[in-house]
Formats: sequence, C-alpha cells, structure tokens
Amino acid sequence: MSARRDLGPDFEDAVVDSFLDKMGQEIDRRVDERLAAAPEAGKARASSGPSQGQRLALAIVSVSLGTVATMVLTILGDGRAYALVPIWIGILVINGIFNGSKSRG
Repeated sequence: MSARRDLGPDFEDAVVDSFLDKMGQEIDRRVDERLAAAPEAGKARASSGPSQGQRLALAIVSVSLGTVATMVLTILGDGRAYALVPIWIGILVINGIFNGSKSRG
C-alpha cells in the first residue's frame, strides 16, 4: 500500500502485478511442499485396507443375504437345506478375506 502511495496511480498495475506474482510464487512453494509429502501419505492410506464403514457394510449385507437365503431354503424345503452349508461358508470366507486385509501392510 505504501508503494502505491509513493509511486502514484500510474504504477498501480505494476504494484498489483508484483504483489500477485509474489503471492503466486508463495502458493506454488507451499503446494510443492505438500505434493512432496503426499506420496508418503497416499501410500499409507492405500496400504491400510478397507475402512471400518466398508467392513461394517459387508458384514451387514452378507449376513442379511445369508439370512434371506436360509429362510427361503427352509421354507421351500424339499431337501434344499444342504445348500445352506456352502452359502454360509462362502459368507465366512468372503468376510474373512475382506477383514483379513486389515492386518496386511
């Protein structure tokens, strides 16, 4: 502001351009610092596996579908109950694999 008063209105554009150039350089420097640190943070997030919300959603959906399958096969009868064993084993395996990825890394 003092430079603008000292130089007068004729140099107002030059003062503003100089200020914006300095601000742009400072912003670029800060962005470069953050980008340099970002790959490390991105790797940590990528290796952490599924979030707690995803784990909960899979558990709720798989148990719900397993329960519906159990009810349908029980109601239908006709010796179809043998299909329940592979259904529930499949649910256990899928949930185990999905939740087991939490310990990897």
